[in-house]
Amino acid sequence: MLAPRHLIFTALEGALLDHRTGFFAEAEEALSELDRRRIPLVLVTSRTRDEIEPLRRKMGHAHPFITESGGGTFFPDGYFNIKIPNAKRSGRYLCVALGRPYEEVCAALDDVAEQTGVGVAGFHHMSAREIAENTGLKPRDAELARSRGFDEPFFFTSADERAIARFVAAAKERGFDARPGQTFWHFSSGCDAGRAVRSLTKLFRDATRLKLRAVGIGPAFQDLPWLRAVDQAVLLGGPQANSDRADTIEPEDSTPVNAPGPAGWNASILNIIS
Repeated sequence: MLAPRHLIFTALEGALLDHRTGFFAEAEEALSELDRRRIPLVLVTSRTRDEIEPLRRKMGHAHPFITESGGGTFFPDGYFNIKIPNAKRSGRYLCVALGRPYEEVCAALDDVAEQTGVGVAGFHHMSAREIAENTGLKPRDAELARSRGFDEPFFFTSADERAIARFVAAAKERGFDARPGQTFWHFSSGCDAGRAVRSLTKLFRDATRLKLRAVGIGPAFQDLPWLRAVDQAVLLGGPQANSDRADTIEPEDSTPVNAPGPAGWNASILNIIS
């Protein structure tokens, strides 16, 4: 078997997965080659651990993964032969948590909303059926999305721009981050995908004693915070990309790719590791 020279971090939607169908069939050639060359593939997502488990089973994915926008990094049992700093048992994984626990996040969200007089509705206020109605997810998928560890999606039920600004400022004073997402706002503390990527890259290098080149691949817009943390960033085109924001990326080796989704992902990965 070949020794890996690369460490691949990938976004899901609009990269490894087709943003419409959620399938990765067009990426299977590159996935097989990564497996053959024993190149680690780390999933970086805003989804929860429970949400990406079905995908990992379909892919046969056996590497670490980063959930909830950097809230937690999960390691399969026995993955490394060195001690993982700050790792704690979480089901059948070890987890390094950067984000504050979900219970604290939800309590703080409700406290800030009451303090500022702003109406909010978070996932912890909703049933799985209500989440499905608000997201378009299937009921089973909504239940998986509701099983959270670090980050709370929410929307404002009654607030103008001034009230929202007041809410964001009050959250910041308490050490929490309230930020808009594609569909919902998100409330958390400590979730940092860039920090998670940097920490995991160091851990891989320490464990393997190899000078691995960290590569990140994803749609530029929502993945910029962690794409700045790798040695080489691949910016896929498509509906989720944003060329103006992509200009602010920092790695010296940054490659824009016009082909979106798994087809562009497949071609980019094969080109990088060839």
